Amino acid sequence: MSAVEAEKNVEEEKEVVRRGELLFCGGTSWDIIGRRKGPADGNLVSPTRLRPLVGVDIRFVASGCASCHCVALDVEGRCYTWGRNEKGQLGHGDTIQRDRPTVVSELSKHKIVKAGAGRNHTVVVTEDGHSLAFGWNKHGQLGSGSVKNEIESSPVRCLVSEVNYATCGGDFTVWLSSVEGASILTAGLPQYGQLGHGTDNEYNSKDSSVRLVYEAQPRPRAIAKLSGETIVKVACGTNHTVAVDKNGFVYTWGFGGYGRLGHREQKDEWAPRRVDAFRERNVLPPDAVVSAGSVNSACTAGGGQLYMWGKIKNTGDDWMYPKPLLDLSGWNLRCMDSGNMHHFVGADSSCISWGHAQHGELGYGPNAQKSSAVPKKVDILEGMHVMGVACGMGHSMVIVDGTNVGERLDQLDIYDGKASGEVNEEPVKKTTVPKQSTKKGARGGDNSKKKQKTKESSESEEEEDDDEASDDEEQVNGAAKGKRKRGGNNSGKAKGKARGSGPGRNRAPVKTGRRKTPKLVVGFGDPIGYKPGF
Repeated sequence: MSAVEAEKNVEEEKEVVRRGELLFCGGTSWDIIGRRKGPADGNLVSPTRLRPLVGVDIRFVASGCASCHCVALDVEGRCYTWGRNEKGQLGHGDTIQRDRPTVVSELSKHKIVKAGAGRNHTVVVTEDGHSLAFGWNKHGQLGSGSVKNEIESSPVRCLVSEVNYATCGGDFTVWLSSVEGASILTAGLPQYGQLGHGTDNEYNSKDSSVRLVYEAQPRPRAIAKLSGETIVKVACGTNHTVAVDKNGFVYTWGFGGYGRLGHREQKDEWAPRRVDAFRERNVLPPDAVVSAGSVNSACTAGGGQLYMWGKIKNTGDDWMYPKPLLDLSGWNLRCMDSGNMHHFVGADSSCISWGHAQHGELGYGPNAQKSSAVPKKVDILEGMHVMGVACGMGHSMVIVDGTNVGERLDQLDIYDGKASGEVNEEPVKKTTVPKQSTKKGARGGDNSKKKQKTKESSESEEEEDDDEASDDEEQVNGAAKGKRKRGGNNSGKAKGKARGSGPGRNRAPVKTGRRKTPKLVVGFGDPIGYKPGF
């Protein structure tokens, strides 16, 4: 093929008009997910259309590994939100939970092009480079310059300009800007150094008290250590950050438990530190994919190979540095996102998921396995072009190109949800295919166990008000079983298997009740192997 023909084919591909259709799978009992209140009903265990968004051209979706709410943006720039809303994170001016995607009316005068979701807050980016946020603001994560109002249930302006992207960790926010020397800015909770400013802003609440608190940072601040670099990609875990500069170098900082920072050790990093695995011939290409889960990180490097590090499975050793995930060698990964302990990938004409699931968030269907230790195709979406994915706590969203698959989409179930006042009614679902008519799905496992003694930390709103730490979240942010170094320039290797560690220094670990780790069952369908021809 001549160079002219190849260029023509590329131009034709660019001109392909796509129509995004949003599909959802996972839990819909928003007030139950991630909390120790027993099993949850209403799980959608197969990719399902949402009634208010049927036929709406969706172009972007966002959630977060600590989020129990969702954000979707359509081609016209309208912003839809739904899910948990106890801190006003849906932006509708109230704290009423919404089961159905609802347009944020106060954003109607803006064209929203990007969005991010934290544990209890949401940040959006407009077409003209402004950013607005709503939800919980106790730690200054909205970036409005003030923490006077702990809850902002309507959009407020973030103190940033020329923004082209935003994403959220559990209680902090990261913006990418085109301002020279300030391409990445952060605001919110600095507890583990996840803001990247060289400190965790820790101090005693009173001179006579041993209670540690962390000074909020409500004004977005550029990361000084990266002032000479242009950051082009970023992803946030609950308490850590992964960034990529224009040269393809990868930086990580924040909470270091389980090796999620990729530096062969577990200490927290209070400022960006380059990951040694991605340099020289293995720098990231311009179209690289970057993702961060609660306890792990991932990116695609040379040849499109996916690398992961951190806690990859519930059992086995943690990956203390980036290692290639050979199950996906040879696949052309276009998009990826990570939830609490699960992952979704759009590759070639397939949708692939894996990890530990409790609410059907992997989308395998009612008669298949709930979890998978290895990447596995979502069979019902095979052959569809995936345009985008987003993972939250106990749920997943996929945007597929609905241009030529209308008949197949018509065969999928449609979830009506509940109106905002129907809190005690069962969800109404429309089923068009008998074999998929069962939408009760798999019940989440009983999460009840002996209640942990909580630490007095400014980071733990769910411990103060919501008691919303799930078994997985406790495993992630719970107390350490061994000592771990924090911040600064300390060096050293982690000894033995990586364990998570809790807030504060040199404090006794929290005792928990005995608990068996769920065993991942694999056996329904063959795992994805090497795909030749790439």
